[in-house]
Amino acid sequence: MSKEIKIQNFDPNAAGLKDSNIYGLPFSVEESDIVLIPVPWEVTVSYGSGAAQGPEHILEASFQVDLFHEFFPTLWKDGIAMIDIPEEMAIRSSELRGKAQRIIEMYEDGIDVENDAEAIEIHKEINAACEKMNQWVEEQCTHYLNLGKKVGLVGGDHSTPLGYFRAQAKRHDQYGILHIDAHMDLRIAYEGFTYSHASVMYNALQIPQIKGLVQVGIRDFCEQENDVATGQGGRVFVHTNASMRRKQFEGETWKNICAQIVDQLPQKVHISFDIDGLDPTLCPNTGTPVPGGLWFDEATYLLSMVKESGREIIGFDLVEVAPGEDDWNGNVGARLLFYMCGLL
Repeated sequence: MSKEIKIQNFDPNAAGLKDSNIYGLPFSVEESDIVLIPVPWEVTVSYGSGAAQGPEHILEASFQVDLFHEFFPTLWKDGIAMIDIPEEMAIRSSELRGKAQRIIEMYEDGIDVENDAEAIEIHKEINAACEKMNQWVEEQCTHYLNLGKKVGLVGGDHSTPLGYFRAQAKRHDQYGILHIDAHMDLRIAYEGFTYSHASVMYNALQIPQIKGLVQVGIRDFCEQENDVATGQGGRVFVHTNASMRRKQFEGETWKNICAQIVDQLPQKVHISFDIDGLDPTLCPNTGTPVPGGLWFDEATYLLSMVKESGREIIGFDLVEVAPGEDDWNGNVGARLLFYMCGLL
């Protein structure tokens, strides 16, 4: 059955069938214009866990999302499909997560980790496994981009999109990242892990094609990260949550604040969205929630302003969605994901 016939026969008002793809859509990966890459990985998380289950959690919640969207009423006809979640990766993540926890405990116990034989071996193993994950992500993203697909990555922790950044760098002479997050993620090999979730933007800055990093919603960072940001010669722009709220409290509109953010972006933009960039009432189970943050409509308004500015959104990632006792995080994540698919 062709995609056109599927569109004719599909009822977008009906309940989504569980044996269909994400959002209850009937399209295969081959038929879909938008392909989602799930990356169930959270080896180096240093506080709450569960992000590796993010892709599955979002997939399950997606069937509750109505397909008619005010701004993207025919999006579903383009086709959105998630490739199979790599179960072996999820298993490997779980195995290594326990070893990484051992390292964290050694730091907390005051052990000289850099000179401890056990710690050195664990670091080698985890860094090698993370690089393998990065290579898989780069290969998958490159494959579907080469097929003319629009690609979104669904994490996993925030270390997962580095391979996607590398894939983008091979296709574009220069681009920028709009980074929405509670954290800067500019630590250098945090806790000895080269590819830590807390180091992803530092690692991204090693990619010369990334000409600008614009961070929004930041409200938890260390001195080292601040030094990295200010030492980039104007390559990194940081909009802390406190500074944005102060502007609002003093009468500046969110529209004007968003315009300032968008003006700092180059023509081509990748959106990297850590869900903890939102207010934690919207993502209480994410790994490192921080008070404050954007409301859902503030975030989507900003993303729409990027699109409406004429900039090209070349891809996105959504990370750190973690399950709790209910579907709330997945519900919010699935709706945010649908919105970003609309922007593509």
